[in-house]
Amino acid sequence: MRAMAALLLTAVNTLAWGPTGHMMVAAIAWRQMRPEVRREAARLLQRNPDYATWTDGVPPWDRGAVAFILASNWPDAMKRDHNYDNSEGQHPRLGARSGQNIGYADLLQHRYWHFYNTPFSADGTRTRRPDAVNALTQIELFTRGIRGSADDSVRSYDLVWLIHLVGDVHQPLHATERFDAQDPDGDEGGNRVHLCSAAQMKRGNLAKCRAELHALWDDAPGANRGVAAARRKAAKLGPPDAALASDGDPRHWVDESFRAARQWAYAPPVGIGDGPFVLTPQYRRNARAIARARLALAGARLANLLNQNLRVSR
Repeated sequence: MRAMAALLLTAVNTLAWGPTGHMMVAAIAWRQMRPEVRREAARLLQRNPDYATWTDGVPPWDRGAVAFILASNWPDAMKRDHNYDNSEGQHPRLGARSGQNIGYADLLQHRYWHFYNTPFSADGTRTRRPDAVNALTQIELFTRGIRGSADDSVRSYDLVWLIHLVGDVHQPLHATERFDAQDPDGDEGGNRVHLCSAAQMKRGNLAKCRAELHALWDDAPGANRGVAAARRKAAKLGPPDAALASDGDPRHWVDESFRAARQWAYAPPVGIGDGPFVLTPQYRRNARAIARARLALAGARLANLLNQNLRVSR
């Protein structure tokens, strides 16, 4: 388990916001959570198997916040831990285990919990409906879990996943999948769409153009520099629109991300097919701006969700 905790600090190109983005969402939420909700979250996170590593060397007064921020990446670090099973891959083998809620006894990776792939086609190719078990079903399940009477192990597990999944569904490419003639089975949220530098394209060295559109959006918040840097970045984000931040319906969050993906992630110079495409400086600036706006909203909405639903033990 210690190896998995270390990955929380170093992992890049995960299948969601990169580590910095998830930590920024958590840092924003922590500041906006009520004191009693922060205390309950800090207590529950002590049940996580990596809590001791998260808080090693952290002063007692800051352990709750640091654990909360690092917990945001635990469901991604799981993907690199051999103790967790990925036999189901990216799509669930629908059954009792695919949408279960049994706490830390669950050793499945559940990679399909990280997204809700609203389909669209750029050229009339037939699309496929999202998997029946997905980010939305699990946000709803885990919200009930932290509100209910389950034991602390289950509520802790639910809390960790909620911190992560609320961030996930605000990443535009976690809310869509594009279908076209080159990708009749879908582009996996831009993971199949490749990018190229202008120099590589000029040299015709297309075989080295392996960067992925999805990863570019994952990393839009910036490179991982740890908890302190994520806190500083989060503090620099302006407050989101108050009316949008108060929207507590995860279905609306996904719909916003889907529309942002169509308008911005698949915007020119990204065309139909897998590319490779050479992105313009303006495209990259737009991606960073959209990412900052989505992160600010995700943090505020996560705080609202926990303030309204996390049952505080007496």
